[in-house]
Amino acid sequence: MSDLILAPRHTALIVIDLQKGIVGRECTPYSAQAVVAKSVRLLAAARRSGAQPVLVRGGGAADGADRLYPEADQPMARGAALPPDWSELIPQLDRRPGDLVVLKRQWGAFYGTDLDLQLRRRGLTTLVLCGIATEFGVESTARDAYERGYEQILAADAMTGLSAVSHTNALEKIFPRLGRVRTTDRIVAALEN
Repeated sequence: MSDLILAPRHTALIVIDLQKGIVGRECTPYSAQAVVAKSVRLLAAARRSGAQPVLVRGGGAADGADRLYPEADQPMARGAALPPDWSELIPQLDRRPGDLVVLKRQWGAFYGTDLDLQLRRRGLTTLVLCGIATEFGVESTARDAYERGYEQILAADAMTGLSAVSHTNALEKIFPRLGRVRTTDRIVAALEN
C-alpha cells in the first residue's frame, strides 16, 4: 500500500446515512455506535484540516410515493410508514453551517441529487466515504463516484453492514477496484499532515 496523502481543500468526507432510522439497526461486523464514533472522529479531522464535510441522509415523502418498488426477490417493504424522525441526522454529527447536507431517495448519494454539482463547484476531487450500510448506501455511492472519476478513500473501520458476508465482499472485492481502503487512523493522519 502506498502512503496516503490528502489535500484537504480538494477532499470531501462523505458520511452516509448516519440518521436516526438507520443507526438503530443491527449491524455487523461493527456496531452502529462504533461506526458513529469513527465517523465523528473523521468529521473532526476534516473540519480541522479544511476538508468539506458532506452529510448524506436517506428520506422522502411520508407516503412512500417517491420510493422505488421494482419486482425483486427480496423487495423493500411497501407502504410502511416511517417514523417522523427516521431521516434526521443523529446529533453526534454536530452539523455545522458549512457542512453540505444531501437528501437522497435511492441507495446511492449521486442519483437524483446535486452532490456531483456541489463537489465539482468546490473543486473537490477526492472523496472519503464512511457510514451505514457498507453494501447499500456506501457501495452504491462509491460505484457512482468511480464512474464520475473521483479519487476515493474508503474508511474500512468507519462503515458496517447488514451482513458480515456482504460487508467483507465490498471491502475485499469491490472497494479495492474503486479506490483505496484505509483505516480511520490512516485517514486522520493524512488529513492532519
